[in-house]
Amino acid sequence: QVQLVESGGGLVQAGGSLRLSCAASGRSFSRSRMGWFRQAPGKEREFVASVRWSGGTTYYSDSVKGRFTISTDNAKNTVYLQMDSLKPEDTAVYFCALKTSDYAPAYDYWGQGTQVTVSS
Repeated sequence: QVQLVESGGGLVQAGGSLRLSCAASGRSFSRSRMGWFRQAPGKEREFVASVRWSGGTTYYSDSVKGRFTISTDNAKNTVYLQMDSLKPEDTAVYFCALKTSDYAPAYDYWGQGTQVTVSS
């Protein structure tokens, strides 16, 4: 069992920055992959970024590449999403998620989400 709790969302002007946090508990995460997803009203959930809990290879969607950075702090059991150069189209509920390994078919655990609103 894993619990994920997101925080750090809010209202920001276009071009601004936010850092989202996802606190994880319930197990060791050394071999897990953490991901960030987002969903705007009326739209499907989309992948944003992912990284192994232990660090290493990262993946980003084309829409956020070069603007967002995913990272982990193992001591705090927390994964971050640093969002820079925010655009109105980044407005969405952002979810963190965990898959037990890179070989798992899907993400197994999800947080409840945190709202990010980017004004023009």
